[in-house]
Amino acid sequence: MSEKVSKDAPAGKSKPIEGRVEVTRKYLDDIIEKFGEKIKDVKQVAYNQWLITVEREDLPEIVLYFLDHPEWKETQLSTMVATDERPLNGKFSIIYWLSVNGKAGDFYLGVKAYIPENESWFISITPKHRGANWYEREAMEMLGLEARGHPDPRRLVLPDDWPSYVYPLRKDFHYSDSPPGEKFYPYKKPKENEFVVPYGPYHVALEEAAHFRLYVRGETITDVDYRGFYAHRGIEKIVEGRLTYDQVCFIAERICGICGCTHSTAYCQAVERAGEIEVPERAEYIRTIVLEIERLHSHLLHLGIVCHLTGYDYGFMKAWKIREHVMWLAERLTGNRKTYGMLLIGGVRRDILEYRRSLIEKTIKNIKTEFEEFVDATISTRTFVKRCEEVGVLPYKLAKEWDVDGPLGRASGRDFDVRRDHPYAAYKDLDFKVPVYKEGDVLARALLRIEEVRESIWIIEQALDMMPGGDILAEYKGIPAYREAIGVTEAPRGENVHYVMTGPGNKLYRYRVRAATYNNLPAVPDMMRGYTIADAPLIVASIDPCYSCTERVQIVDVETGKVKVLTQAQFNKLSIKASRRV
Repeated sequence: MSEKVSKDAPAGKSKPIEGRVEVTRKYLDDIIEKFGEKIKDVKQVAYNQWLITVEREDLPEIVLYFLDHPEWKETQLSTMVATDERPLNGKFSIIYWLSVNGKAGDFYLGVKAYIPENESWFISITPKHRGANWYEREAMEMLGLEARGHPDPRRLVLPDDWPSYVYPLRKDFHYSDSPPGEKFYPYKKPKENEFVVPYGPYHVALEEAAHFRLYVRGETITDVDYRGFYAHRGIEKIVEGRLTYDQVCFIAERICGICGCTHSTAYCQAVERAGEIEVPERAEYIRTIVLEIERLHSHLLHLGIVCHLTGYDYGFMKAWKIREHVMWLAERLTGNRKTYGMLLIGGVRRDILEYRRSLIEKTIKNIKTEFEEFVDATISTRTFVKRCEEVGVLPYKLAKEWDVDGPLGRASGRDFDVRRDHPYAAYKDLDFKVPVYKEGDVLARALLRIEEVRESIWIIEQALDMMPGGDILAEYKGIPAYREAIGVTEAPRGENVHYVMTGPGNKLYRYRVRAATYNNLPAVPDMMRGYTIADAPLIVASIDPCYSCTERVQIVDVETGKVKVLTQAQFNKLSIKASRRV
């Protein structure tokens, strides 16, 4: 089939990127050969990203063919994006972004379809691929696109009292609106001889609000219903058309309270690929070092929490003591313990000078010694090992069906790491292992993170030795409007995917964030069934969930139904008052 321009493409759409092509074309060629004239348009949007346009009726067949291909390794539904393109062409659109992993080639494919405003439906693939569940539910309630045949069309994101006819990610909805509605959520009803045990929304073992509704017989969990998305911060809605490209870097970093830099990196890479901006090599190495420092403190935090939940508080205190060295190092390098403010489109804001390099080397050396002492003590503690072993097992088959990623996926046998499979920053130049376990239990997830801490230390050491000279920030003029691309990183919890459609005036038209937890949380009910109530906190903690990463959509006061926008001075005044009360 010849490549052609779709009649539905928005005005001003960029031409396919020419130049370096580092993508494995065989996957694209296979799709084109298989589906022929069903493909209306083929476009290369970045060096490793292709976008095909099809009719909405053909979406399920093509997407499922890719995901279920028997010869392609670790295929993944990396994200799905629904967009209100009515101001551009009078239609909505949806894109399923798919990837091949497991060292099988650096390839992402977006399968896109346009949806008429007066027939706003598409066919759900969830009955045949569980991993699409949340994506399609979100498209239904945020843009009003009906997913026909979806097995669980209940509300996912919006508050219980949000009116069913109001769709906040449509372009004609203002971000400050807060329409009134009635509180209601249709939880599953318990079966005969089942009792409901609430775990959350507020629980001592949950660091954020999340509601796991456990259905039990005796002490055994027979089913689980999840209701989350309590933290509505309005990031996507606020960003679109309001903030400049560089301003979004700092908002993106605040998506997560632990792994913010990886979100900022994914966002920057999406815009850089859409705008064909080449990042200086030195900046790529600095990004890598900061990202691995972030992975260190995230994994150490998680290992400490797992120790705490098993009653092994020496391990908890030891892990967090080591983590404090990492946080101190991050502050010396960036000025902040956590929210680093290091990234801009085209590179980084701060260089790593020579005296800071020696500081990193010295700190990493001390961390390495202390960490091995922690590991020796932890894995030789029989009570810790037995408490984690054969608990919360997620078999490979279910991990693949749910598209889980990161340490959760690798502990269940998924050989998938974005740093290796889709190299970004300086990872293409570095040597590191991707540990994979097959047991799929809480212990495997802990042991895998232990190995990843060692690999992160090794990556930082290599990056310091190999760091080139040169600039740290590329200059660019303007980015053409209505280009599309994704930026993908391997966060401590797994694959982060940021989608952008550029817009006029140096601002985004559409921004879609997918954190690793978004793919991992839906698998928790399958990990809990058959285990006891006492296992529930440990199982949930073992996936290292970040609810704030996942819950990012709308600002609303559920009790009053009102929204108030504060000036900086008003906000500071309230903060000072709150501090004085404390």
